[in-house]
Amino acid sequence: MKKVSFAHMGYSYLGFKQLVEDMGFEAVVPPNPSRATLDLGVTYAPEYACIPFKMVLGTYLEVLERGAEIIITSGGVGPCRAGLYGMMHEKILRHLGFNFEIFVFDPPLTGLWPFFIKLRRVLKKAGLSWLAFVEVVRRAWAKLKLLDELEQLATSIRPYELKRGETTRTFHSCLKIVEQARSQKEIAAAREECRQLLQNIPRDTSRRPLKVGIVGEIYVLLEPFMNLDIEKTLGEMGVITHRSIYLTQYTATDVLAHGAQDVRQLAHPYLNQFVGGHGQNSVGETILYARNGFDGVIQLAPFTCIPEIVAKSILPRVSRDFGIPILSLTIDEQTGRAGVETRLEAFVDLLRQRREQMEARNHATLLPGY
Repeated sequence: MKKVSFAHMGYSYLGFKQLVEDMGFEAVVPPNPSRATLDLGVTYAPEYACIPFKMVLGTYLEVLERGAEIIITSGGVGPCRAGLYGMMHEKILRHLGFNFEIFVFDPPLTGLWPFFIKLRRVLKKAGLSWLAFVEVVRRAWAKLKLLDELEQLATSIRPYELKRGETTRTFHSCLKIVEQARSQKEIAAAREECRQLLQNIPRDTSRRPLKVGIVGEIYVLLEPFMNLDIEKTLGEMGVITHRSIYLTQYTATDVLAHGAQDVRQLAHPYLNQFVGGHGQNSVGETILYARNGFDGVIQLAPFTCIPEIVAKSILPRVSRDFGIPILSLTIDEQTGRAGVETRLEAFVDLLRQRREQMEARNHATLLPGY
């Protein structure tokens, strides 16, 4: 039985683990990213490669040391360098003496035939028919959708929790429940059980949490280690967060299609062309958050990420035009938790003061004589 692994990106590893195992492979689940993982990647990566490149390289080194024989990963297109990362990772790892196979799947719409050729090779190794593969994907997709749903539910509950950390503890208990669910029926049952567990968390519903949207590059958005648990940190500060990217939504709109039309249209007056990665999305999603009444937006950008550098240069104008505060955080291997938390606390304080001032002005206009 071939040993197959993949990159670790948030909680999606639970869905990918099931996909690999149901295909008939042995899954080598990558460990949670850590400082040791990042140090490995930094050691062998080019100096100015972005932090997702370094972290993923470190992850591949860890899983190859654990016996992985095949790595399955995604590619990319356009100006973003991510489209070359699979090839660069392979060259570095082979230079280090590792013997393995790697399958880099670019988005299907960029080349449907090459995509199916690679997929057919993987299915041949698994001894799996196309019909059986469709059913395997359906189950894994259902699990991935559930993981995204539970993440969003947890972020909406955390600012109201009476006991600090209770939402996070319950969410991690739910991850264990979801991991055990294999069939469609079991996944549906896990959904009901986990939703009930989260909704039963004691809350103070009289609170008035701020709402903050989070935009930026997909890897630092989805991987808590990379963004220093920004959603948990903000939630415990009394903020409801919403990411512009959840894996199943991104797959449907950007991998299996050409991007969300409304987001591209919103970005068009400021950025009227695709610049690779999520640069155009970061601009359009920020405008969408402003129109939906969010109090602020945070951009997460890996150091040297060209698409996010482009977006960062445009976002101040968006902030002025739509009256929404924006905080840009650049992430690299030198970024420290304490520094990020300090900046988040200052940003949240600014948003609270701004809301109070706006409410005071609105109240004054309603008083007689004003």
